[in-house]
Amino acid sequence: MKPINVGIIGTGFSASSHIEALRRLPLVNIVAIASSSQEKAEEAARRFGIPKAYGDYRALIDDPDVQTVHNCTRNVLHFPINKAVLEAGKHLLSEKPLAMDSEQSAELKRLAEQSESLSAVCFNYRHYPLVVEAKERLAREAKRVHFVYGGYVQDWLLYDTDYNWRLDPAQNGPSRAIADIGSHWCDTVQYVLGKKIVEVFADLRTVHPVRYKPKHEGSTFTASGAQDAEPVQIDTEDGGSVLVHFDDGTHGAFTISQVSAGRKNRLYFEIAADEMTLAWDQEHPNRLWIGRRNGPNEEIVRDPALLSLKAAAYAHYPGGHEEGWPDGLKNLFRDFYSAIIRKQRGEALGELPFATIADGHHTMAIVDAILESHRTKRWVRVAE
Repeated sequence: MKPINVGIIGTGFSASSHIEALRRLPLVNIVAIASSSQEKAEEAARRFGIPKAYGDYRALIDDPDVQTVHNCTRNVLHFPINKAVLEAGKHLLSEKPLAMDSEQSAELKRLAEQSESLSAVCFNYRHYPLVVEAKERLAREAKRVHFVYGGYVQDWLLYDTDYNWRLDPAQNGPSRAIADIGSHWCDTVQYVLGKKIVEVFADLRTVHPVRYKPKHEGSTFTASGAQDAEPVQIDTEDGGSVLVHFDDGTHGAFTISQVSAGRKNRLYFEIAADEMTLAWDQEHPNRLWIGRRNGPNEEIVRDPALLSLKAAAYAHYPGGHEEGWPDGLKNLFRDFYSAIIRKQRGEALGELPFATIADGHHTMAIVDAILESHRTKRWVRVAE
């Protein structure tokens, strides 16, 4: 088959991560990149060795050579770009969150349902080998889940002198920590359980109601200093805790923080079932802990020879050759482009392993419900 031609919209951290992962796949060819100006696009095209550069994302979408678009822009641009790609009938892989709110994402869901093209949201943690293994073991060995708990904690916004565009609701949306990283926890756990979150009770907190914004903007996840900075009011959450109910009655709870010193990117969960507890931590991604009452606890390592057939397909190197975050992203893209190729061949797709636009919309509805719950101090149902 001919390679699938890809266009990248955006030039920051997400875009560079997508480009690196895509170039590890066969039958995928990055042909164009777009940015907020022609100058920035051409500089990125030179840096990444991409033949075409566009200063307007619409021109990239209109390029007849581009078959698939990766939306790696700021949150405020996710909805208009995703809508334009879907209306153009091209394949779409969007960074999360899918839109600024669930009203926008509902429109994207409707467009995706009417489209013949495939679309996905970049919830990459479900594509780790041992996350897949947890899902397989839970389905095979557990009759009932009692509780689910965990969280996603980071420290890159620990100080009041840390500032980034994600702290601006006009650029990032009304939720920050929940939408940016809490959404990952929700998607990952829903995937492992095969169940949806349907009700939430939230208590959020802004640790630094005033931060100091430097006059020259830095990159995401990089520290800034207070020198030559101005105070700005912060209205979005630095973190919080959320109680959740799943559609089968399972109870859960998770904590989100972007101000936890020493925690760089810790998404973790424990699932307590009738005969075992499963625990996984993204900062130690090659281990899956299995706890038992009437037998020895186990630790499963990321070794294809020890995993279920489905999970082993996500582990590309022998045991002891560690894999991590970039490999999970590559696995997501592999699943997405494999589905496109199967669709081009006229094959039945079956259940898709990646997060679809419908999944992304449901997660947006969860975020909106969490914000409403925090405001009203009550349980809130997640909108259908």
